[in-house]
Amino acid sequence: MCLIAFRFQDHPKYKLILAANRDEFYARPTAPADFWTDEPTILAGRDLQGHGTWLGVSKEGRIAALTNYRAPAHMAAGKKTRGAIVRDFLMSSDSPAEYMAKLVPEDYAGFNFLCGSADELFYFNNVDGHSETVSPGVHALSNAFLNTPWPKVEKAKVSMKTITEQNGQINPDELFGIMADADQAHETTLPDTGVGLELERSLSSLFIRLPDYGTRCSTVLLVENDGTLHFAERRYEEGEKVGENHYMLQTPSI
Repeated sequence: MCLIAFRFQDHPKYKLILAANRDEFYARPTAPADFWTDEPTILAGRDLQGHGTWLGVSKEGRIAALTNYRAPAHMAAGKKTRGAIVRDFLMSSDSPAEYMAKLVPEDYAGFNFLCGSADELFYFNNVDGHSETVSPGVHALSNAFLNTPWPKVEKAKVSMKTITEQNGQINPDELFGIMADADQAHETTLPDTGVGLELERSLSSLFIRLPDYGTRCSTVLLVENDGTLHFAERRYEEGEKVGENHYMLQTPSI
């Protein structure tokens, strides 16, 4: 998962409004979002290579998502699969604080982790060990820290804020539209993450399309004040839409 934009506890109808893109190599085998046959309380896509996931929810209202931290020093091979962090939280009964305390940061390449529920969200990264309770408002997370002002992060936050200013029903298609923005940032605004200018430019758009790597799916998550959860996934192959799934479930509400 390479971009997550969300509005949290800051809307009259929804506790959480979230849109996210998962960017990955096209050759990496992936299952579409669904309830897992071996863990039927989990609704998520599935990485069939590492057997984890990048974003998911549970019938109990647990929510988790992860992005990689992009820097050569934090991309070492031979580490545990980061998708297991999301999977194991959704399977766990631990509180977010308890779960994050059990993580061994050096076991994984660099990551950012969001976990909790639509009532309370927590953020943790293993690069500097920072954790915090997410405050109400509009946030975005890419491959640096939460709300690091990369061009794509700032654009996603502005778009999320604009679309969700309405007080009524949110149309998932509008959120999918945010995540389909393929315009690249000007090179003078790009971060330097150590991958070279050409690749930095290619990765600067919200929706990525490269010859062997790009946006594999977009996910929209809406949680209403009464706990009704709407989950939608739009899937892509080499930049072309190939499918879309929608789910609705009732989660506990406090």
